[in-house]
Amino acid sequence: MNWNQYIKSFKSYLRLEKSLSPNSIEAYLADVEKLNQFADSNYNNLSPTQVELLHLREFINWLAEIGISARSQARIISGLKAFFKFLLLEEIIETSPTDLLEGPKLSRKLPEVLSTQEINLIQAQIDRSKPEGERNLAIVETMYSCGLRVSEAIGLQISNLYFNEGFIRVSGKGDKERLIPIGEIAKKAISRYKDEVRSHLKIKPQFEDILFLNRRGGKLSREMVFMIIKDLTQKAGIVKNVSPHTFRHSFATHLVEGGADLRAVQEMLGHESITTTEIYTHLDRDFLKSVILEHHPRKG
Repeated sequence: MNWNQYIKSFKSYLRLEKSLSPNSIEAYLADVEKLNQFADSNYNNLSPTQVELLHLREFINWLAEIGISARSQARIISGLKAFFKFLLLEEIIETSPTDLLEGPKLSRKLPEVLSTQEINLIQAQIDRSKPEGERNLAIVETMYSCGLRVSEAIGLQISNLYFNEGFIRVSGKGDKERLIPIGEIAKKAISRYKDEVRSHLKIKPQFEDILFLNRRGGKLSREMVFMIIKDLTQKAGIVKNVSPHTFRHSFATHLVEGGADLRAVQEMLGHESITTTEIYTHLDRDFLKSVILEHHPRKG
């Protein structure tokens, strides 16, 4: 079998046995394809069954040389480990060459956090005289108020808005659903957009239940939301590197700074591991200092 045949079998394994989402499957396959390309360029007819630890180390060194970040290298290594584990399970190989493969040392890179004043300033740049203005305000407010990923925001369905109960239902990574509390400000922004703007759109088939739509009645793209946020941030004169994800991180940070339980934040963010939540909910030194001075019995 050549690389393509092994990769095709690996794809079926990920879809049928691991039940991964299409995006996750594509990410795994892209990792293996990179190794395939490297093997073709540097080793003549090296098949997956012939790959050894030495080859993988040279591959990782090559990734670093072409400017692939340490975090991306670690993700690629994770994909390769899954691929060779599959070959092991299928008894195609007897040992995995990834067993002793070490990833690059990763530092915790903390995303930017917006203050509530900065979020208000960004929202103030929205031109609400235009129909898309009410939509953009509702998107920004929902991402911040509910801590949504951009993919969750653009995929939010009207049938999953439970305003009477004070919750929304979102579909997150791996199609896992979760209920998130929603506040009055976000509810009002959504209702205003839905009743005053969206109701006048000619909606394309299959998007009748999608909340946030473009002017043509179709689903918004991730790129479009990214551009909207970048434009508003620039107009607000904020020099931080702000993206849609910044609102999710700010949501979590502000909750923890307000005294929210970390497990509750983990549940709302949809993280499987509390460790992931800890990255999103770092506390600045001034806040930690104020907590200690206020609550520690030896503060005097």
